[in-house]
Amino acid sequence: MSDHAFPKAARLTKTDEFSSVFALRPRRRSTHFVLYVRPNGQPQARLGIVVGKKFAPRAAERNLVKRMVRELFRGRQAQLAGRDILLRLQAKFPRADFASRSAIRRACLAELTGLLDVAARPLPPADPVAPVAATAPPATPAAPA
Repeated sequence: MSDHAFPKAARLTKTDEFSSVFALRPRRRSTHFVLYVRPNGQPQARLGIVVGKKFAPRAAERNLVKRMVRELFRGRQAQLAGRDILLRLQAKFPRADFASRSAIRRACLAELTGLLDVAARPLPPADPVAPVAATAPPATPAAPA
């Protein structure tokens, strides 16, 4: 398999997989996107993309954004290994500022490149859970005299 392939194993496909990543706090926000990252315990990275009609009403825009995300992800799979990455479009591309598809493409490329650079950074360690034995035992009430 090519290093630039995008097989089904490299995708978040099930609702549970998306939900488990969405449950986390966003790793980074940009003007138009939100990035979520979590370790997946697998040797490869997996990608999920959420582009709703609310923020990209035209199918051509939604498909453009998804194609760009997938293409940038394919080129960085080795750097992103062991992570589930979810990118969600969170704001519209206003027609006044982005009159053409090439303007949208340039803005997406700049934002997505920065977000995937953040996703490639080492993940912070998981919050350690305090062991039960380390906590002080509850105080026992004194016996009535």
